[in-house]
Amino acid sequence: MGLFAKLFRRKKHQEDIVDDWETLIYDSRDVNFKDREQRMGYVSNCLEQMAEAARETKALTGEYSQVTSYLTDMEEIEALPEDERSELDGIARRLVSLEQERTKYKSRKNRMNDADYNRMRKQEDELQEGIGKLKECEGYGAKVKQDLQRLDRERHAYEYMRSDLEVALNNLRGMALIFLTAFIICIIMLLVLQFGFEMNTRVGYILAVAAVAVAITAVWMKYVDSDKELRRVERAVNKLILLQNKVKIRYVNNKNLQDYLCMKYGTDSAAALERLWLQYQQEKEERKEYAEAEAKTEYYQKQLVGKMTNYHVAAPERWISQPEALLDKREMVEMRHELIVRRQALRKQMEYNSDVTETARKEIMDVVGKHPAYADEIMEMLDRFEEEL
Repeated sequence: MGLFAKLFRRKKHQEDIVDDWETLIYDSRDVNFKDREQRMGYVSNCLEQMAEAARETKALTGEYSQVTSYLTDMEEIEALPEDERSELDGIARRLVSLEQERTKYKSRKNRMNDADYNRMRKQEDELQEGIGKLKECEGYGAKVKQDLQRLDRERHAYEYMRSDLEVALNNLRGMALIFLTAFIICIIMLLVLQFGFEMNTRVGYILAVAAVAVAITAVWMKYVDSDKELRRVERAVNKLILLQNKVKIRYVNNKNLQDYLCMKYGTDSAAALERLWLQYQQEKEERKEYAEAEAKTEYYQKQLVGKMTNYHVAAPERWISQPEALLDKREMVEMRHELIVRRQALRKQMEYNSDVTETARKEIMDVVGKHPAYADEIMEMLDRFEEEL
């Protein structure tokens, strides 16, 4: 009966293979939750994804807080009383004037433009670290992409194997039915010859039984081998999906970090940023010739920092290199826009990792709902993991 039931079962459609390296896939259909090792392995994998996301979120929190503090400083400055703002603008105006005087000395060709120089100066303390991070991201991203491509190829190959095996099993069930049908027809014909024509059909019966026995045995052995192979392929597909999920998280976080660093440093690669950094160092040495202008600038910069400190600005040093923003509302708007974009990029990364955590937790709770017999064990693992975070 089992063979006939399987024969008429509809062939399961192969799931669409989506080359999406950001969306996580959960497929527990081939997991035997009665097997403790498979059950614990599946749940542990979900917890590992939650841990990976938690680590990334923690790493992003400091940068997010820093960007937020810059935005808060801008609000503090714009909310200053008119007399205090006027005093602050006076200092900023002197700084802008000194900056204009210094630019008169920059008559040599092939100098670094002011926009790049000022941007590099604002980020000077973190540029070398940024170059290192960007190089690391590019190298790591290439390796992770190769891993994802390899895993994709392997999963595609196993999906095709699974499809072929399902077709083969259907064909074997069909062959078995054909042999049984032929055997029944043969028996009917032998009965007609025996009773209708009074012929001796004993040898015919023996040959028919022997033939169908040999055929059914061969088909059954082939069916058992194919079924075992199908189960092995399904386990391999499930393992590859779980592995892809972990690699996808690393790929997305690394890609987001690389995009953020490129946006933050205004570059498209580590090599371009490194060339700009070397050019900046040379430019910085040349500008030491203007010591007098630098000395005056330093004096007013200290005044600016002192005033801003009194106004409860958290990071007054940030405004030393951009006093023109205090005088030009358009520049202030551009700065705010840049910071908001950076914060949105960070929030997007944090939300992605939050979604990873929620999705993995939901998958665990779905497993608990579908397999209540193991609910206590699984919930204990989840509670212990969340306490350790």
